[in-house]
Amino acid sequence: MTPLAALLIRRIQASGPLTLADYMADCLMHPQHGYYATRDPFGSAGDFTTAPEISQMFGELLGLCLAQYWLDLGHPPAFTLAELGPGRGTLMADVLRATARVPGFHAAARVHLVETSATLRARQRDTLGNHPATWLDRAEDLPQAPLFLLANEFFDALPIRQFTRAGDGWSETMVGLTDGALSLGRAAPAPLALLEHRLADTATGDIVEICPAAPAILQAIAQRIEAHQGLALILDYGDWISRGDTFQALKAHAFTDPLQAPGEADLTAHVDFAALAAAVPRHAYTTQGALLTALGLPQRSAQLAARLSGAQLTQHLAATRRLTAPEEMGQLFKAIAVFPSLAPLPPGFA
Repeated sequence: MTPLAALLIRRIQASGPLTLADYMADCLMHPQHGYYATRDPFGSAGDFTTAPEISQMFGELLGLCLAQYWLDLGHPPAFTLAELGPGRGTLMADVLRATARVPGFHAAARVHLVETSATLRARQRDTLGNHPATWLDRAEDLPQAPLFLLANEFFDALPIRQFTRAGDGWSETMVGLTDGALSLGRAAPAPLALLEHRLADTATGDIVEICPAAPAILQAIAQRIEAHQGLALILDYGDWISRGDTFQALKAHAFTDPLQAPGEADLTAHVDFAALAAAVPRHAYTTQGALLTALGLPQRSAQLAARLSGAQLTQHLAATRRLTAPEEMGQLFKAIAVFPSLAPLPPGFA
């Protein structure tokens, strides 16, 4: 039993079952025993690999997309260049390298990283080296200024609540105890105003997941973009509308029981992109594969491939395929852009 499991069991014994949101919050961000608070989970030696770790092309293309839109909006003289959940800092490092030759971009950019994990903040400092950056705990704390922001695999790790439809009511998935061990169960069904709109497109037995924290984060981002200009690019795995049980745990690059080792496995759920879109005035939506292709990934891949041979070339071509192929990340991962109401569509979303 992990130390966090013992704490959670005592909490449930004292106060009753937990929602999935409460369980995920403790598993991921408990200050002493939380998953992200205690480790660097990225890469082959960790539990999962994200797109920036797969290939430098991911960060390069997204960085140049932000820079082009900065130019399209009249190159504001001072702006916030931000990332939510920056991992090891690889994505921001690739963005900064790719945009170094865009005249004026670095001089105007003020890098802000939204990260709560002290362990990962230290890794990000090492990755960015001498480039100045400001760390924040919340997106709501970003400056009131033009905002150019990236969020890759950030929203999938936010705690969710999960409900199963029962007639005209909803039964919430809860974490309780069975014979002293953590177990999943369901609360008694009841009407829920929050999901009344989903009665039209679901049937009894259907599962719907919601992310309570997401709307406030998106609204904070959209408010800054609407008031001061900018662009947010959000990439994650999920679907347009949430349906089905997507709550999952990952450890050592394999799926595992999310209740087995609290605090020692990554917990995620698919992102409901319709819910993200509903929180902002204007958005554009596509798949990751379509976006990266439109931004020039095939051309950049060919340029890099010309310098490689042997195992390096094989690895590079596999990375290109993994980022864009429909059967790999290209279709499962989606992209949503948040931009000003009166501004043109961002590159890649036309």
